[in-house]
Amino acid sequence: MKKDENKTGVSLFSQSEFLIGNDPLEEIFALNLGDFLSEHLISEDLAHKIGEHSQKDKKAGLKNQLTELISIYSLNNTLCVLNFDTEKGYAIITSIAKSIAQMVDSDICNIYMAKEYAKGISESDMQLVLAGSSSENQVPGYNVDSESIVAKTYLAKETIKDNNAVGISIHSTSQNIGMIEIKNSNLQEEFTELIESIANLFATSITLQSQIDETYKLINSENTDIKDLQHMRAELTALIGDLCDYQQIFVQNLANAVDTKGGYKVSHSKNTAELARKICKQLGLNEKTTDLIYYAGLLQNIGKITLPESIFATNGKLSDEDFKKIQNHANVGVNLLMNINFLSEVVPYITYQKERFDGSGSPEGLKGQSIPFGSRIIAVADAYSAMTSDRPYRKAMVKEKALSIMKEEAGSKWDYDVVNALEKVIED
Repeated sequence: MKKDENKTGVSLFSQSEFLIGNDPLEEIFALNLGDFLSEHLISEDLAHKIGEHSQKDKKAGLKNQLTELISIYSLNNTLCVLNFDTEKGYAIITSIAKSIAQMVDSDICNIYMAKEYAKGISESDMQLVLAGSSSENQVPGYNVDSESIVAKTYLAKETIKDNNAVGISIHSTSQNIGMIEIKNSNLQEEFTELIESIANLFATSITLQSQIDETYKLINSENTDIKDLQHMRAELTALIGDLCDYQQIFVQNLANAVDTKGGYKVSHSKNTAELARKICKQLGLNEKTTDLIYYAGLLQNIGKITLPESIFATNGKLSDEDFKKIQNHANVGVNLLMNINFLSEVVPYITYQKERFDGSGSPEGLKGQSIPFGSRIIAVADAYSAMTSDRPYRKAMVKEKALSIMKEEAGSKWDYDVVNALEKVIED
């Protein structure tokens, strides 16, 4: 009897023209037959009916998934990389240019985009159009056959340096978008890598946005094929994965640039973050909280990136103006972080890391348990890492002395429990 059924029925381990996609597992779940699988057959009529119903459900489900994805990763979210808050794309690009110039102590940063990505900026026939600049008077555009570093960088899709400037490509795997020009021929490697990570975030965001625009069309079409929806879901998922990777690289490069400006001979930010992670594990914190505190450790001195490098290299007394800049750098960093949407949860940890356990700290004078736990952990990790690191104006302190100081000031500056956790981590 089974032989006859095999000729006329549909096996759950074969393909039916009435069912969905090319994946047998997808058919099994669509049929909702649970574990009742082995050697069971259904008639072609039943397969046809279930397939029609499942196809409608599958299409609706895919559209819902896509709608949720694009609501999270829209242009307003993915392009919130630096210190801007505007809905006008070209104003955003100008803000990026100004932020980069400030970060790397350059007089001029220009961002050029291929004309198809710069609609409405210029009526000229130039193939590369100035989309944003830290300076008001710049060349409005170039053709790709020119000898400029702008054209060369765009065509090469790589970083190029000449005697006057550095060009950094803005491109993704599928789109060549433009370039960033820095008028500084001696750009340090840490700053070059930082700008490259910004360019990658920028390019991926724009590529993602173009895919989102196509997704809207698919969602709103009554005749959209399921395979088209599945393909778009795969494309969006891959781009979002790339975006997350580039965000992490951006954080790491930003931390490296901060350390370079701060004059640390080792990666203070990384050491602080790693030590904070170990303290979190010693205290038994969950993985998500540990990750957020790790990122806060990397970026807890982020405000220094927007201050002149000369301030951190001095061995002498700071001027009143420089001292005010140093005092306020945490606020600069918080304003910067607030616009990096994927890091917004670390902001409270950074904001309150200068609070003291006895309530005599800043900015709010919070006391004891009212200080966010992440801030208390970062404060301890940062202090210990700073004391045990060489600086331009002093040698590193031996770890025993640093720990002794911290234990003496536990309860006034720092949380007892966190200092005790630090001691156990160091002993291990």
